[in-house]
Amino acid sequence: MTRLHILLTGLAVAALSLDEGALAQGVPQTIALTQVDPTTLATGYRTSKVVGSTVYNAAGETVGTIDDLIVTPNDKVPFAVLSVGGFLGMGSKYVVVSYAALNVTDKKFVLHDATKETLKGLPEYKYTR
Repeated sequence: MTRLHILLTGLAVAALSLDEGALAQGVPQTIALTQVDPTTLATGYRTSKVVGSTVYNAAGETVGTIDDLIVTPNDKVPFAVLSVGGFLGMGSKYVVVSYAALNVTDKKFVLHDATKETLKGLPEYKYTR
C-alpha cells in the first residue's frame, strides 16, 4: 500500500469512530496491543537503510546487494531479495534468502556460506506486483 492509501484509510477510520451510532451496531471490537521497548528498536536497522546494502560472505567477498525486504502475510517473517551476478546492474538476477540467514558483523550484512556461484544457482525471483 502506498503511504497515501494508508493515510486515507486512517482518516476514514477516524471519521467513522466519531459517529456514536456506529458503536450501537454490535459488540465493540477490541485489539490486543503489544508494548515494544524502544531501546530494543534502537539496536535494529530501518528497512530504508537495509535496502541497497552490500552482502558479503565470510571471506569478505561481495556476493550481492539487498534489493528488497518482503514479509509474507502468513509467515510474518522477513525475506531478503538479493540482486546477484551481473556487472553494473546488467545481467543480474534476484534470489530470495531468509533474512534470518543474514548476520550483521561490523555493520556489514554477511551471508556466511554464500558465494556468487551458489547464489546464482538459486531459483530466480520475479516481482509479480
